[in-house]
Amino acid sequence: MVEGRVEATLDSRVLEIAEHGVFQGTIAVDQAEIRGRFEGEITVRKQLIVHSSGKVSGKIRYAKIKIEEGAEIAGDLAVLDKSATSISVSKKVANA
Repeated sequence: MVEGRVEATLDSRVLEIAEHGVFQGTIAVDQAEIRGRFEGEITVRKQLIVHSSGKVSGKIRYAKIKIEEGAEIAGDLAVLDKSATSISVSKKVANA
């Protein structure tokens, strides 16, 4: 659980970023729930959940994603699937 500021390169099972937490760096995880801010490179092997207060930017790779209304995602997004295509976006989700 990230409640402050973390700069790191990690491989973990779960990442949770609290509403006022900030993670900068590179991480590979099974599951991630982001209520705060993530900047860098993230690979989520199972599910990425970005809550309404969450902001994610950078190189984002995921198997499944759930984005709540109000969340912000910017960068290079791609599904971890051989048949999927990579996209680049800069978007604030207004109505999910």
